[in-house]
Amino acid sequence: MQGQAVGDAIERVLVVDDSRLQRKILTTSLEKWGFEVHQAESGEQAIELCRSLDMDLIISDWMMPGMTGLEFCCEFRRLVRDRYVYFILLTSKSEKNEVAKGLQSGADDFITKPVSAEELRARIAAAARIMSNERELSEKNRMISAAYAEIKALYAAVDRDLNEARKLQHSLLRERSVDFGTARASLVLRSCGHVGGDLVGHFRIDDSRVGLFSLDVSGHGIASALLTARLAGYLSGSSPDQNMALINTGPGTYAARDLGEVADRLNRMMLDDVDTEHYFTMLLAYVDLTTGEVEFIQAGHPHPIVQRRDGAISVLGEGGMPIGLLADPEFGRCRVKLSKGDRLLLASDGITECADEAGNLLGDDGLIDIMQASAHIGGESFFQALLWDLASFATKEDMDDDVSGVLLEFLGDDGAGHPPS
Repeated sequence: MQGQAVGDAIERVLVVDDSRLQRKILTTSLEKWGFEVHQAESGEQAIELCRSLDMDLIISDWMMPGMTGLEFCCEFRRLVRDRYVYFILLTSKSEKNEVAKGLQSGADDFITKPVSAEELRARIAAAARIMSNERELSEKNRMISAAYAEIKALYAAVDRDLNEARKLQHSLLRERSVDFGTARASLVLRSCGHVGGDLVGHFRIDDSRVGLFSLDVSGHGIASALLTARLAGYLSGSSPDQNMALINTGPGTYAARDLGEVADRLNRMMLDDVDTEHYFTMLLAYVDLTTGEVEFIQAGHPHPIVQRRDGAISVLGEGGMPIGLLADPEFGRCRVKLSKGDRLLLASDGITECADEAGNLLGDDGLIDIMQASAHIGGESFFQALLWDLASFATKEDMDDDVSGVLLEFLGDDGAGHPPS
């Protein structure tokens, strides 16, 4: 036979013909070429044989008593098989409409009787090439299906792990509303994916001062979330000994480290200890709960916004450089004094860079408009209204970036400076 590929693709052949002589002639040639040959004298007998044996090639006469070759071909194609079988019809018909009818019934090729041994050999060689390609394709499809099933199972496992990671990350924000007596802080954290790179929080410095922070790690996904979790430990309110912003001054007592020194320490940690291309932006504020004095350091984070009791709004800060990019960055620093009824917003760029359908960003002006429209809304209800306004602006509920923020409302000595949530 012509090449090893023929033997690999076609080994077992079924010859179907009501003529014993014709079967003998075909079988002799096929066996001489090295094929395993089986015979059937009718379509009915051939169907039964095909139910018990897997064939590679079928050569069937068209005109037979009882079930014709065409009917046998149709019936054979209805059998459930795990691989394709090549079907050649032997016929004296040469009209185009008859040939078309045979092809529509499932035949792959035709040989006109009387059969030429050389022509039959050439047709089988062509069939072997087609069968070889078909089986190679089927094997590749099987491998792809198996790989897809494995990937799907792995994705499901990763998805479950990410859902758990999302819960763990959101557990970093244990309190969404904190009453400091003379002030109240409300916090929001919503990731755009399973996990995100934003983090907001607070920590107690001493009896009269608290720290507030909002940070945003570059990128999205697991790597950003892992760095966020590490940074949460460095600004932890529950583990003050690990908090870079605090200095232990005695048993259970702490003082605030200079804001510039805190930023420098975090920057050195990112450059020296963390082997990553990520960086992060940050707003860190120290708030005096007695006087309303607030001191900031801004490291590339969106500007803090102060809204006075009468509704007037001021945008603070000069920006500064992100943490983890340069060895000696310059950070922005500023101060502001809050009076009774004033409030301060620290927000991530997921808010100001929220885009509408045309790609226009909300920006600081859009955020100011939202704050003015929500001047009468306080506490957690403010962020609920903010998220609603963002969804309306973007015309979708799921944001393209993480959304986080801290709203500090200075209530004054009587704790009643702003409408309740």
